[in-house]
Amino acid sequence: MRQLTYEAPATAEQAVAAVTGDPQARYLGGGTNLVDHLKLGVSTPGRLVDISKLPLDTVEQTEAGLRIGTNVRNSDLAAHPLVRSGWPGVSRALLAGANGQIRNQATTGGNLLQRTRCVYFQDITTPCNKREPGSGCSALEGYGRYNAVLGASEACVATHPSDLAVALTALDAVVVVLGPEGERQVPMADLHTLPGHHPEIETTLSHGELITAVELPATPLARRSTYVKTRDRASFAFALVSVAAAVTLDDDGTVRDVALAWGGVAHKPWRARRAEQALRGERIDEDSIDRVVSQAVDEELRDAAFGQDTEYKRPLLRGATTAALFRLTGGTDREGPR
Repeated sequence: MRQLTYEAPATAEQAVAAVTGDPQARYLGGGTNLVDHLKLGVSTPGRLVDISKLPLDTVEQTEAGLRIGTNVRNSDLAAHPLVRSGWPGVSRALLAGANGQIRNQATTGGNLLQRTRCVYFQDITTPCNKREPGSGCSALEGYGRYNAVLGASEACVATHPSDLAVALTALDAVVVVLGPEGERQVPMADLHTLPGHHPEIETTLSHGELITAVELPATPLARRSTYVKTRDRASFAFALVSVAAAVTLDDDGTVRDVALAWGGVAHKPWRARRAEQALRGERIDEDSIDRVVSQAVDEELRDAAFGQDTEYKRPLLRGATTAALFRLTGGTDREGPR
């Protein structure tokens, strides 16, 4: 049995100091991801710094929107009346994740920092550059159904598993981070990294930096947002593909503004900027939505690297994106493939 030390600091500043000063230390929040990796031998920290009891568990309304503490449970955030009314896409994304028991345990900050569910990353008997840099990527020639199709590299084709992160990326959330040099803010779209030659580096956070809150701006887009997740089964399954969408329309049904982020396709939540640009100014109605969205998605995917095992993601992305926008533009609530 591997020995490790455990401590529960009284303040966020004490927690940061404890982890910053020890390269073998890790934060413990909800534990729904880290505890699994401890059991599998994927993660072998020498010290756990428990932040779950820190008073960072409130949802506060601000002049700009919402400030969500890092320890707010996923179930509480999904059910919060302010989130459901002003940021419905966030609520839907949370409810699409895991199951009720895990949502009761999982936290906002921990959800954003969960690691890939790539089968080779979780199997310590196989080479994995993310787990052991320089050892190789078993997924390149192995089982590849869940592989990334955007932003991948020869070093890693893993995808990011968080549903919440996809919704927050679409809605331009900001992550508040406390480190040894003080507090800083990181746009959600910049929190995670693409693999390049260093897939073991997953975020732009330095060792010891602690997510203390997430700030959500209140915008017309946020109020008209949703989340569609396509998966193998209806509960407790990670996304094959997912879409967080938000839209505002002119009186004639023309798209004034739109935000799209995709999950299940890249090492990080993928902001579909090309598709957004292609959709702005288009008139979206029941007759045109399939055509318009398919063309926009194809534009976004022109640099995608689909393999034999992942070609199925192309029509799923078209269907899920169409379903999300159809829901937001007044059509019946058709979900598309699940």
